Amino acid sequence: MNKWLMMVLLVLLPLWSAQAAEPLAWEALDEAQQRILQPLAERWDEMPAQMQHRLAIGAERWSRMDEAQRARAQARMERWNRLPPEVRERIRKRYQEFRKLPPEERAMIRQTRRWFRNLPPERREELRERWRNMTPAERRAFRQRIHRRMERLRRMSPEQRRRALRRWRQRQR
Repeated sequence: MNKWLMMVLLVLLPLWSAQAAEPLAWEALDEAQQRILQPLAERWDEMPAQMQHRLAIGAERWSRMDEAQRARAQARMERWNRLPPEVRERIRKRYQEFRKLPPEERAMIRQTRRWFRNLPPERREELRERWRNMTPAERRAFRQRIHRRMERLRRMSPEQRRRALRRWRQRQR
């Protein structure tokens, strides 16, 4: 697959749910978008309108990236392409489920993910190992506890939620 096309598709992954009803004429794209999407020019009119819009948005994002960002995007796309199809499908489904969550819950998940990424590598590995050693029943119970906590947090005011999350982070240290 053409390297540029792979990069554009990578940029499109987060935009998978973009809505577009009307087809987008090739001539409506700016020069940068046309240059990036050139490998698709001959098939452009045959594509569904939604895909045309996603590609145009992705090309716009790609054109705003610096070289370092493009290199990271390329590495992510190559890693994505190496995944088995069933793993990619599972990731897509999880992403769709994530998109259906209320904004506050998505924000909490993102915040928790940032917290986890900022942990020292040894601590992250320790937590991963703990998860791997749990039985399916223990994992279910853990998820249920998390969901109950998330529900309590969702019912709190923003100030109460900030205080509760601050206390939780302090206990985690």
